[in-house]
Amino acid sequence: MPITNLQVAGHAFLRSMYDDSYFPGHVVDQGKAILLRLCERVEAERPSDLESLYVLTQAATEEFNLLDREFVAAGSEIETVAREWICEEFCFVGSAYGFTDADAEELTAGRDW
Repeated sequence: MPITNLQVAGHAFLRSMYDDSYFPGHVVDQGKAILLRLCERVEAERPSDLESLYVLTQAATEEFNLLDREFVAAGSEIETVAREWICEEFCFVGSAYGFTDADAEELTAGRDW
């Protein structure tokens, strides 16, 4: 399903991670795919409130929890700076879909990275 939100469609997800050689590009690609799937789900399901949005972001957070293993296997990890960058992307998604009051901690509740 193609992304219809123009702000999201034009966004370079995880650009800072791509720019940092510590993070393997092929694993960052998987993180970008998680975020794009999140956007597709938001567009398909059209959450009507923050709680509904948080259900979707929690599922994406779980995917990032699993992805951390891929980073470790590739000699990297989702460390402090990467956590901030990923959380910023979740906030961007919330804002792009009209949830400007979404709580950053709630968007990624359940993360173990």
